[in-house]
Amino acid sequence: MGGYFGGRLAEAGEDVVFVARGEHLRAIREGGLDVRSTEGDFRIDPARATDDPSEVGPVDAVIVGVKAWQLPEAALQSRPLVGESTAVVPLQNGVEAPSVLREALGPGPVLGGLCRILAHVSAPGRIEHTGFPPSIEFGELDGSRTERVQRLAEAFARTRGVEATVSDDIEVAMWIKFVFIAAISGVGSLTRAPAGVIRSLPETRDLLARAMQEVRAVGVARRVPLPDDLVTKILAFVDGLPADQIPSMQRDVMGGRPSELEAQVGAAVRLGREAGVPTPVNEMVHAALLPQERRARGEDGLAAP
Repeated sequence: MGGYFGGRLAEAGEDVVFVARGEHLRAIREGGLDVRSTEGDFRIDPARATDDPSEVGPVDAVIVGVKAWQLPEAALQSRPLVGESTAVVPLQNGVEAPSVLREALGPGPVLGGLCRILAHVSAPGRIEHTGFPPSIEFGELDGSRTERVQRLAEAFARTRGVEATVSDDIEVAMWIKFVFIAAISGVGSLTRAPAGVIRSLPETRDLLARAMQEVRAVGVARRVPLPDDLVTKILAFVDGLPADQIPSMQRDVMGGRPSELEAQVGAAVRLGREAGVPTPVNEMVHAALLPQERRARGEDGLAAP
């Protein structure tokens, strides 16, 4: 996510610094950032890249594109980037990223945000965008229209291959995506099946719908005004996905890697308990996936596969 959206900003002439690690960082420094996209391929070369944000100093905007389970560490590392008017935009799946960032950075810099894109690092220094017209949505958590939000929106408006939206209620937008992504990621990870199979079998389609209904109920109990017909609309969206669609959490689970289980399905269960809302489908999915997640993290005394 960071490579794609940051790359598009750099392509449009913005001054962008990529924060990366390991072989990915080395490849970007030596050969630039290569992005293969259904919206048009491009390369940023030379590309400014570092693994030490303190080398950069305060910036106008920080786009946080790490996995949700990497966010606490990334939040602390982002402190040198934050100045008086910096906008910090989280793009993680789930609804808890702004809270994590606020704990590390204070409430002032943090916006709400989300994105819609299928992309991954296919090789060091290379980003592969394979699906969804890329879009990003962000806004102040109190719904105000600030100068920093406007500046960022104008920067994205100069890009190609990105649809940017400033939301007047980013919390609602994040919860709408959460209802979708937690359910499809959980059911997909449990069944190891792509969207086309899940939506076509009555049993798995019903499981998906019930998982979505639970997450929506949690949001409503937490005073988030989610539409009554939200699950119906999301199921219609799922029906339009490519049949081989697999969300990123499912890819990680199937690959034996640490995943966003706790930020998605686990968060639905945890937030439901706090709100007094039962989430039996999500509890079952979470419990079934937890042993593999702990194994992937080396937390069960066994070696990761």
